[in-house]
Amino acid sequence: MTLTDTIYLPSQLKPVPAPQVALAGRSNVGKSTLVNMLGSRKGLAKISATPGKTRSLNFYHIRPGDFYLVDLPGYGYARCAKTEREKWAKLIDVYLTDNPWLRAVMAVVDCRLPPQALDLDLLAYASGQGLPTMVVLTKADKCSQREREAKKRVWADILAAPPLVFSGKTGLGRTALWAEIARLVNPDDDSAESLPVQAMEAEPGPGPTPPQVDAPGPETPQADPANAAPGVKIRTKPRRRTVRAKT
Repeated sequence: MTLTDTIYLPSQLKPVPAPQVALAGRSNVGKSTLVNMLGSRKGLAKISATPGKTRSLNFYHIRPGDFYLVDLPGYGYARCAKTEREKWAKLIDVYLTDNPWLRAVMAVVDCRLPPQALDLDLLAYASGQGLPTMVVLTKADKCSQREREAKKRVWADILAAPPLVFSGKTGLGRTALWAEIARLVNPDDDSAESLPVQAMEAEPGPGPTPPQVDAPGPETPQADPANAAPGVKIRTKPRRRTVRAKT
């Protein structure tokens, strides 16, 4: 897993003729920790205590398999100017629209929180583009087994498909996540050869303390308040909204 391209502006985007899976999520959800755990390298993606550290599209080339994970700028609590957030939104929009190599959008959400409006909007947008979606519940080690199962049922109700649970601290769910990514990239190939080498290793147990995840403040998560600073608002024009919250 190698970082090959870092894109800050839509004008820098160029065709990348290989299957891609986009990695999207709120600014404080731990996407960088997830990337580092998947790649078995702590420094692969930069981690910061300040939300919004990822301000570019980062292309990670995966071998074997010859495909890309593309980490998108985080949305939500990024502390920066409104014009900067609008630039990110435009960059995300251009990348997700009319990209023939994009196979799926992977939404990374905090296992401790109920479904958030921005996450649902993102999933609806991707669905409207005809893209498969999956949800990964991060920070699962901070939840009890009962809490994880409850959150899985909530998301399964919304998506009509179960989410995956993941922990960047213990490695919980890493092998299952690699297998799901490989399936999205090559739906007709279920052989182990399509997986990266690290994905075929046994699930790691608790190990040394990992780098700090990219979440500010206390351990207790906070849902988006109505008056929170606006995050990256992805323009949603779904042809058919297939993601809806349960009433």
